[in-house]
Amino acid sequence: MPFEKIQSEKLSRAVVRQIESLILHGVLRPGERLPGERDLSDRLGVSRPSLREAVAELQERGLLVARAGAGIYVSDALGSAFSPSLVGLFRAHEDAFFDYVDFRRDMEGLAAERAARLGSDTDLKVIGAILSKMEAAHAKRDPADEAELDADFHMAIIEAGHNVVMLHMMRSMYELLREGVFYNRQAMFRQRATRDELLDQHRAINTAIQARDGTAARAAVEGHLDYVRRLLSNERQADRYEAVARQRLESETRR
Repeated sequence: MPFEKIQSEKLSRAVVRQIESLILHGVLRPGERLPGERDLSDRLGVSRPSLREAVAELQERGLLVARAGAGIYVSDALGSAFSPSLVGLFRAHEDAFFDYVDFRRDMEGLAAERAARLGSDTDLKVIGAILSKMEAAHAKRDPADEAELDADFHMAIIEAGHNVVMLHMMRSMYELLREGVFYNRQAMFRQRATRDELLDQHRAINTAIQARDGTAARAAVEGHLDYVRRLLSNERQADRYEAVARQRLESETRR
């Protein structure tokens, strides 16, 4: 009979599985520092040698990295699913910009619907708390904080949908946005009227999710990203018109 005696699991293997799970579910994020060795071994209830063995395995697999004199971090490489060559193509071709916004519209609409249906009460509190921070940042002249919280708000909705594949895929998409591959997110918040519109749209998304109305949540996200698409399309067209106008002015001054 193909049965063997049950062996107790090594403590280091249990540590590996717990850290893997935290990374997989987005609790530990790319670039995040782990607690120090003594603190972490106490929290996990294991010896420091067992912890070192687990960390060494996770480093070998590329999930954790050691930074000299700074500690152990979740690998930054986990935050991007795109090669530098592909990112370069995205930057170079306008088609990618519109496809990016359309992709976000479809995926985030689904994520909002899932969040309303599957998110825990705590998940919804996180979304509401980020919106409150956005409202506080909205009062400032500098839109930088509000723009950063915008990304956090959308990622909190994706996390509340509890689909780990969607979570990591969309986190990679947001890294491209943070790097300005497709557009400057802060520029979108510079006009006061636009900032007001965007905040109202985020409030509508939050209201629908808090009410656990998946259909309304999806519609609110899709309407928001349709607005973003129109806004950015108009800005790009205005930039093209301005470039032509400058050429005309240059030609006129030479006559």
